[in-house]
Amino acid sequence: MWIRQRGMIMLIVAAVFLTFGCGGGGEEKKASTPPPAAVTPPPEPATPASAPSVSIEEGKKLFQQTCAACHGMEGEGMPNLGKDMTASAFIKQQSDEELIAFIKQGRLPGDPANTTGVAMPPKGGNPALQDAQLHAIVAYIRTLMQ
Repeated sequence: MWIRQRGMIMLIVAAVFLTFGCGGGGEEKKASTPPPAAVTPPPEPATPASAPSVSIEEGKKLFQQTCAACHGMEGEGMPNLGKDMTASAFIKQQSDEELIAFIKQGRLPGDPANTTGVAMPPKGGNPALQDAQLHAIVAYIRTLMQ
């Protein structure tokens, strides 16, 4: 019974991702396999001392599963979807904590700061992301900057 209910939930989650895009509804997304929660420290600190230790490799994996559908596999942006993150003044101006707060909130199409007219759902449409995973994603995004 539990497996059937879990399967139905996964089917609904997958349908929502496919419907709203930008949440990683592409082939890279594996809704039935939750992202691993283990993180290891980066070679150089990517976050303030108060932030959890993060793995840039884990951040890359999570980014590609959750964010790449709109922002591209390397953060280069996708036409009419997500912005190019490799030279983003917005990202450069934000602290890691501010970026995490932004990712948690997302951005509606009607927001005056939204230049694409496309919604960025909270947590990129992946509500299962935990703070440590968001720190890992932000650490990876920092490596994309030119």
